[in-house]
Amino acid sequence: MKIKEVLCALEQFAPLPLQEDYDNAGLQIGLTDAEVSGALLCLDVTEAVVDEAIALGFNLIVSHHPLIFHRLAHITGDDYVQRVVSKAIKSDIAIISMHTNMDAAEGGVNFRIARKMGLDDVAFFGHRQTAAAPGGQQVNGGEGVVGTLAEPQAADDFIINLKRTFGVECVQANQLLRRQIKRVALCGGAGSFLLDKAIAEGADAFVTGEMHYHEFFGHEQQIQICVIGHYQSELFTAEIFKEIIEEKCPGVKTQFTTVNTNPILYL
Repeated sequence: MKIKEVLCALEQFAPLPLQEDYDNAGLQIGLTDAEVSGALLCLDVTEAVVDEAIALGFNLIVSHHPLIFHRLAHITGDDYVQRVVSKAIKSDIAIISMHTNMDAAEGGVNFRIARKMGLDDVAFFGHRQTAAAPGGQQVNGGEGVVGTLAEPQAADDFIINLKRTFGVECVQANQLLRRQIKRVALCGGAGSFLLDKAIAEGADAFVTGEMHYHEFFGHEQQIQICVIGHYQSELFTAEIFKEIIEEKCPGVKTQFTTVNTNPILYL
């Protein structure tokens, strides 16, 4: 099985045209005609992750967040991105990143978060689009998803369940809602741009990875805002990579990274 076959399988699930204009998803580094010795699955690519791939004898890393997000003017080792690029090239390791295209795709990151939360009747909200995948099939995409809890929950119980489900030490929330939470909108990562659309959808709660301070104001008893952390909200993305590769590229070894790449510490 060649790297290009793994790349094609991932893009069939989450076509690159679904990505945001600012993004840089897809093949980041490497030659795709090489045979896959194994795929290391992660959220972020760091030097430690590349070292782990080398130790495993894997020549492919599949990440959610792109390693190369901005144009590289030079590669001199001045920052971790340049050092990772250099190490990966020297070690013949290819890097594929599936970012906002995987966020947007039906069955992608947001749907996985909804599944972890046990939401039913999950559907897109916000801007929707379709994109052609390799092979010509059309894939639906959207900005966020909304669904319903099997049983209504009090706000404090809802937040406790979020902490348990996503391994969160601390949830940032606005004033606790004094009504039951039933309808939940969500967006993994930095999803604060969808708050107003979540309110328009009639959601009782909005769950995302990060928001700015001032965005919490003015929504008391309107919607329960729950910010669980960017890393925590998207950590399960690697599960999707594993399922796609195992189904479409049988025989390719996969492993989740053991490296915690979250740069934020809770002290």
